[in-house]
Amino acid sequence: MDKKSIIGIAVVAVLFLGFAYINSKQQKEYLEQKEAYEAYQDSVARATRPAVPAADSTAIGEAQPAVSAEEAAAAVRERQVETLGESLAMAREAESEEFTVENDVMSVRFSTRGGQITGVTLKDYTKYAPRGERDQQIELMDPATARFGLSFYVKNGLRNIPVNTLDYVFTAEPETTTADGAKCIAMRLPIAAESYLEYRYTIYNTESPERDYLVNFDVRLVNMAREMANQTQIQIDWANTTYQNEKGFQNENMYTTLAYRFPGETSIEELGMSDGAKSKNISTQVSWVAFKQQFFSAVFIAPENVSYANLAFDTAAPESSLLKTFTAQMGVPYTAQTEGYDFAFYFGPNKYSILKKVDDPKGAEIHLERLVPLGWGIFGWVNRWCVIPVFDFLRNYIASFGIIILILVLLVKLVISPLTYKSYVSMAKMRLIKPQVDELNKKYPKREDAAKKQQATMELYKKAGINPMGGCIPMLIQMPILIAMFRFFPASIELREQPFLWADDLSSYDSVLNLPFSIPFYGDHVSLFALLMAVSLFGYSYFSYQQTASSQPQMAGMKFMMVYMMPIMMLFWFNSYSSGLCYYYLLSNLFTIGQTLVIRRMVDDQKIHAIMQANAAKKSKGKKSKFQQRYEELMRQQEAQQRSKKK
Repeated sequence: MDKKSIIGIAVVAVLFLGFAYINSKQQKEYLEQKEAYEAYQDSVARATRPAVPAADSTAIGEAQPAVSAEEAAAAVRERQVETLGESLAMAREAESEEFTVENDVMSVRFSTRGGQITGVTLKDYTKYAPRGERDQQIELMDPATARFGLSFYVKNGLRNIPVNTLDYVFTAEPETTTADGAKCIAMRLPIAAESYLEYRYTIYNTESPERDYLVNFDVRLVNMAREMANQTQIQIDWANTTYQNEKGFQNENMYTTLAYRFPGETSIEELGMSDGAKSKNISTQVSWVAFKQQFFSAVFIAPENVSYANLAFDTAAPESSLLKTFTAQMGVPYTAQTEGYDFAFYFGPNKYSILKKVDDPKGAEIHLERLVPLGWGIFGWVNRWCVIPVFDFLRNYIASFGIIILILVLLVKLVISPLTYKSYVSMAKMRLIKPQVDELNKKYPKREDAAKKQQATMELYKKAGINPMGGCIPMLIQMPILIAMFRFFPASIELREQPFLWADDLSSYDSVLNLPFSIPFYGDHVSLFALLMAVSLFGYSYFSYQQTASSQPQMAGMKFMMVYMMPIMMLFWFNSYSSGLCYYYLLSNLFTIGQTLVIRRMVDDQKIHAIMQANAAKKSKGKKSKFQQRYEELMRQQEAQQRSKKK
């Protein structure tokens, strides 16, 4: 081992030992602070415990426990002041108050205990109930579980004292109103003489939803540098439990999760779906965290980002009227020069047109619209740039969402009608040349002649002017639209509270019969829209099979899956899905069948056959294209390879 290696090992060893020493010293200080804080908590508990007199006490003896209790309380008070200081000790003992601040779209409840928001009521939305009974406004959280607090350390002599704002009562300043009508609420927590923590909430009333659902939340550390202990982070603890607001627990739970966004990203991340508990620790910066329900969200926005986020949720029992308990522990950087933080909350609907316009307090885009699960890739693109603009346009002129969905189906069918026509013509051509295809099958019955049969079949298709994929193109075009609708309808708050025919709410399932038992994978109710959709799918599949089986013999083996199994699977799958989605698929199937019948009457098989013969005559005299020459050469090479393998 050379000299440089020995020096390097020695340096690493010294660094390691030094780190171990410093870490053990910091750990010892932390344990001492923790023990002091726990001792303080125990002393408070003992002081508040009532004295119990002895059964045989005399009159003089009975007064003694009361005196000792008062002395104990005074001793605890003295110890409390000694530990926390006069200001924090008084804040800990003060009585909390609650008050409400409103604008046109929501009512926000505050508590001076922790200076926090304990409840939000959305005025324009109601909790699900049968038709005619829907009058309870949406509550975003259970006030008994709402928690938002900051944790940090303050100095007391040589000791560092932990402070959690949830343990203290803030002093509320009188509400003020700005020139533009915004209501400002300030609450202060005194730490020492002329040093305090201040929360400033601002609630707007501008008649712009993207502004009025936002609550600016500014934290100010006034003369706090001299009181704060040496630390690099201030911890934020945020938690609440959400209510069940929709018709079906399972369906609402499927869309309820915890979401967050990394700085600079246009996409978001989620903890995912779960019927139990789920958690994730994120060690990198996060710009916002959302407690996301199916149609509503509470979002904590940090324009300067939080340093880390430990996120978790747990699912409530279906019969509890609650849905999920969310918790988020985050940290923000702190230095002696830190004077405050500019945060914000969004309490409102998951409505794409509103969330798209929400910016952070500094005016930067934060992409809250990604909370609406419109799908990834081309499916999200179809929803964002086609479906939502058309839907919003029609809403301005048509009140019934059932009629809007009908028009949406008509527009989609109209757009793809040229492709549907070509698809039918292609299938008609396939049907007309089936006898010739059968002759080729007889001519090349052996497996080693598969390449020759394929080449001859392609030549036959070419002469007849047939595109083998022509029948699949309309389905390929429709598939992104159908999947986009599958994502759009259950996530569209526009359909919420919108009745149509027998359905109370197009965003949830319709139920015409409640069963006294639950069928596995089906549920305990009968959705008429889902049933009609499955019947229409059976009709469409049967009709489509009749069209293709005669021209494509390979389809015969798929009859059971296509005609019978698929409608049954869809019935079980969609029984608890959005009735608006089932209604859309029902109309789509019916219009497709009608469209095909109309085209069938328009198309003359004899004329198509004559055109095919004319095309074949022209192409037989013409020169082969380069593509055809390359294809035939490839077929010859494959045949040669197969013959060489047999040898």
